Amino acid sequence: MYGDDGEKTIQEGIWEFGENRGYGIAQRARVNGQDNTIENYLPNYDMGRSELFTIEENYTPGEIEQTFKVCPLGQQWADDNMHKYGLVYCTIIDDAIAHGYNNKFNVVHDELLLKHGQCHFRFQLEDEEKEND
Repeated sequence: MYGDDGEKTIQEGIWEFGENRGYGIAQRARVNGQDNTIENYLPNYDMGRSELFTIEENYTPGEIEQTFKVCPLGQQWADDNMHKYGLVYCTIIDDAIAHGYNNKFNVVHDELLLKHGQCHFRFQLEDEEKEND
């Protein structure tokens, strides 16, 4: 729809937006006297989850696993027949936010709602002593 250059620009904008959100989450953790570890990521997150989301979360040492069964963002992209751009957003945004929060985060996003009917991802931080610069 917007060509390769347009899509690249959209991707860069999503990354910058997400990374800046992550910086803000890290700052919120610092203000609360917390390090930007995996345990402090979601408690300091910048966006609450409404009842419009259906999510399962599982915490294990060094990892947060999330499965979204219902996501109003994904549903809106589907309703608007904008799957392609929803997928661009979804494949970038969580990595960017996590990277802004702590550049040692690894995000494994192996299922996407618009492709697989649910979003599944794991936030991993192998060495929690390594914090954002």
